[in-house]
Amino acid sequence: MTPRQPQPWQIQSSEIIADCRIFKVRKDLTVNPRTGQPHDMFVLEQPNWVNIIPLTDDEQVIMVEQWRHGTRSVHLETPGGLIDDGETPEQCARRELLEETGYDSDSIVRLGTVHPNPAIQNNLQYYILAKDCHKVADPKLDQAEDVVIKLVPLAAIPQMIETGEITHGIVIGGFYWLNLYRQKHG
Repeated sequence: MTPRQPQPWQIQSSEIIADCRIFKVRKDLTVNPRTGQPHDMFVLEQPNWVNIIPLTDDEQVIMVEQWRHGTRSVHLETPGGLIDDGETPEQCARRELLEETGYDSDSIVRLGTVHPNPAIQNNLQYYILAKDCHKVADPKLDQAEDVVIKLVPLAAIPQMIETGEITHGIVIGGFYWLNLYRQKHG
């Protein structure tokens, strides 16, 4: 006997109920295919974004430390940001790296792509490796950013994750993709 497979939910109606600058909140009235019962489901409609693993030639990770409003605390992260219309993930990575840190790279490599949280978000997350980064300018932060640049030895990252010094799930995912890349390419 073949096990039952999840089925698509029927969408009876859909409306944007909030526009919050970097995302919109969509409310879908859906029907559960198993029970036939209607349910309101809420989705964050967001642009795709990138997360960058920027490495210097001596294996230092260029990280940013910044306040995060969701947790109301400071987090150590890798740079990243929203992809602009008409921009490739690689172009966005170079732009965001330069804006947030003042570093540039001549070697940008796409590591992988994920859905950050498909339960409530509709966007894609691209992981980008920026190799042999070098400082070329001062950061050019926008009005909503306040970051401190930190150089962290790549070899220290696993322990920082294990001890909870790095807790941002998207950042941890980036180091997973970097590990896969290095296993494959040396």
